[in-house]
Amino acid sequence: MKIELSQTQKIAPTVKFGEGVKVYDFVNLYGCEIGDHSKIGTFVEIQKGAKIGKNCKISSHTFICEGVTIEDDVFIGHNVTFINDMYPRSTVEGGGLQTEADWACIPTLIRKGASVGSSVTILAGVTVGEKAIVGAGSVVTKDVPPGTIVAGNPAKVLRIITEEKKK
Repeated sequence: MKIELSQTQKIAPTVKFGEGVKVYDFVNLYGCEIGDHSKIGTFVEIQKGAKIGKNCKISSHTFICEGVTIEDDVFIGHNVTFINDMYPRSTVEGGGLQTEADWACIPTLIRKGASVGSSVTILAGVTVGEKAIVGAGSVVTKDVPPGTIVAGNPAKVLRIITEEKKK
C-alpha cells in the first residue's frame, strides 16, 4: 500500500487506507476507512466508523463524523459538516458528561457520484442520492433524490439533472 503522508498529520494506526490515497497536511484521522485513490484535504477530520469510498475528493476544513458512509466517486466541498446526533447534549440527566453509551449514532449515506458543495451541513439520518448535487451553503434536513440538484436552508429540489443541462 502506497499513500502520501507528511509530518503534520495525526493519523491513528486504526485507519484503513486503500491504494494510492493522498492525505494532505493538518488532518485528524482515526478508526476510519478510505478507499483507493481518494484525496483527503488539509484540516479534515474523519472519525472512527466513517467510510470513504474509492476516487473521492474530500476538500479542506471538512468534518466527517462517526456513522457517515461516502460511496465511490463522491466530491465533498470545503467546510462540509456532517451531524450524527439529532438531540445532542453535553450532560446526562442528573449531571455529568455524556459518554458513548448515552447517545445513539444515526447513520448518514452519500451515494455514488454525488457532489456536496462548500459549507453544506448534512443532518443525521440523511441519504444523498446517486449523482445528486447539493448546492453550496445548504442545510440538508431530509433525503435528496438521485439525479437532482438541491439548495437552500432547508435544501429543496431545484431541478432534475438531465444530459442537455450538463453542458
